[in-house]
Amino acid sequence: MKAETRFRAMGTDVHVVVVGGGRSLPETARRSVDDLERRWSRFRPDSEISMLNSFAGRPFRVSSVTRSLIEHAVDGARITNGTYDPTVLGAVIRAGYDRTFERLAGPGPGKGSDLSRGVEGIAIDPVASTVMLPAGVGFDPGGIGKGYAADLVVDELMKLGAAGACVNVGGDLRTDGEPPPGGPWAIEVEHPLRPSPAALIGLWSGAVATSSRMRRTWGTQGDRRHHLIDPTTGRPATGGLVSATVVAAFGWQAEILAKAAFLGGLARGFDVLAATGAAGLLIGDDGTVHESEGLGRFVRRSEAPPTSSVSREAGARR
Repeated sequence: MKAETRFRAMGTDVHVVVVGGGRSLPETARRSVDDLERRWSRFRPDSEISMLNSFAGRPFRVSSVTRSLIEHAVDGARITNGTYDPTVLGAVIRAGYDRTFERLAGPGPGKGSDLSRGVEGIAIDPVASTVMLPAGVGFDPGGIGKGYAADLVVDELMKLGAAGACVNVGGDLRTDGEPPPGGPWAIEVEHPLRPSPAALIGLWSGAVATSSRMRRTWGTQGDRRHHLIDPTTGRPATGGLVSATVVAAFGWQAEILAKAAFLGGLARGFDVLAATGAAGLLIGDDGTVHESEGLGRFVRRSEAPPTSSVSREAGARR
């Protein structure tokens, strides 16, 4: 038996597919995603992330799930040698992304921000479950929140009796367990510039995530901006790519590696994947699809109905 549901949360479309288990599992998934949004949204003044940012320079007690999110983000910065940086919040705000995307309009920046970067200074106390950001530094859960949410919800569904589960949070997707008949789980990677998909990926268990500059854009025709900030410049990245898609074991890993590969561009994007043993594909500004070594073992060459799609829609970041 397969059950699925689609809903909006975290400022994006969420697609949940459950094989086996009780009929209430899709609704359980919805409640779990909503709870994580309440904890992690930087647009909710009472969220744990907003409170953490307001306490920068002082220890702030967080839930275990939020502490784990921040630990993964710090690990992501280390794994990618700082190409991925969860403390670019100030640059994101200065680029104009200072409110939910649905409310974002106008050609120029909204609020200013004096926040700087400083991921290496984040102090995490697992015993007290506190996190302290350096003074003047802001934490942005960004895409890793979506990838980690997919991980958490899949794990919860499996523990509650599902035979298999696939959770897609705005293009960050995680699968585990028994796929629908005709498996493996079939994940369609949509091409941002063409009607036909860029690839069809088959997974028995794992994750796929896409970072794309086509998802969240704003500004005038001559000053288009997007949410993928290059930490070295503090501005939206211009590396010659429209998107990067990565296959990894977990959603949070796939997300940070997709972002790092995108920021690396055609010149260095595949180096990021090679250094971590991940596989993926990069799509250049001209629409050309470039596959990494190792992606072939996941790509399905024959036609198969997709379980879910990544890089589909325009609202994919909180």
